[in-house]
Amino acid sequence: MKLIILAAIFVLISLAAADMPASFYQAMNDVKTEDTLCVKNYDAGASVTESYRDFEHLDKETEVISRSYNTSHNAKDYSRGNASLEVHMNSNVIGKAHVAWQSKETKSGINGRHVSYSRTTDDLTGVFSIERFIQLWSNSTLGSVRVEWLPCS
Repeated sequence: MKLIILAAIFVLISLAAADMPASFYQAMNDVKTEDTLCVKNYDAGASVTESYRDFEHLDKETEVISRSYNTSHNAKDYSRGNASLEVHMNSNVIGKAHVAWQSKETKSGINGRHVSYSRTTDDLTGVFSIERFIQLWSNSTLGSVRVEWLPCS
């Protein structure tokens, strides 16, 4: 009985110690890493994309708050009510990143197109940190939203 147990242990150890074929390691090295987040708030006409690719290191913390309130449930009422999309992202990356946001009119205009109010895109490659706070609100007027900035010294 002891001989059978020793033989089984020897077989298991031999299988565990066997090297995998070179094609296995090559395939594992060719695996691409990707982490993508896309959020849209149709009531606010806002969208945000945060994407990381081909990274060696990714340490990220992203908080998204999407709100829609006081909206009309009537399909013919194009008023947006009050809606917002807020994103706070904080990441440390070795690799590639794509961060973008846009704000559009929810009602289509001439030729069925939506007017674009603002848009930005950032593409980064290398070793970097990203800290962003993006705040997109509908029905806000100049002066109704205040962000306090710490001035440079």
